Amino acid sequence: MGNFLLYMAQTKINIIVAEDDAAMAEIVSHKLTASGYDVRHAENGLRAVEMCEESAPDLMLLDLMMPEMDGFQVLAKIRGSKDKKLASLPIIVLSNLWSNEDILKTQALKVDGYMVKAYFTPDEILGKIREVLSSKK
Repeated sequence: MGNFLLYMAQTKINIIVAEDDAAMAEIVSHKLTASGYDVRHAENGLRAVEMCEESAPDLMLLDLMMPEMDGFQVLAKIRGSKDKKLASLPIIVLSNLWSNEDILKTQALKVDGYMVKAYFTPDEILGKIREVLSSKK
């Protein structure tokens, strides 16, 4: 039984929630944690990049409007990484920016999904995460 628990702990999917709005980060993090994911919160873009470089997660939820480094800069830094695993990190943008220009800009940086916060529930965000992760297997 002990080996099984150790195996389960080692195979937990790691997600970084890069979000400067503490309430939003808490809602999403709670939903993901309750669903069995290992969640780390980055309160700004610079910290999100640092966390990814320290230990590449399995997926990132990324807000676009953050202090220190905005989400577009985070995307450019990660996609330009020399570390192939990091450069191909699945990223879902979760933002209230919804102009065609913003969406096209993130698509050029190869995001795996774009969700406008105001239009999606935590359950729908969880569904998108599962969809992206299953497509990367």
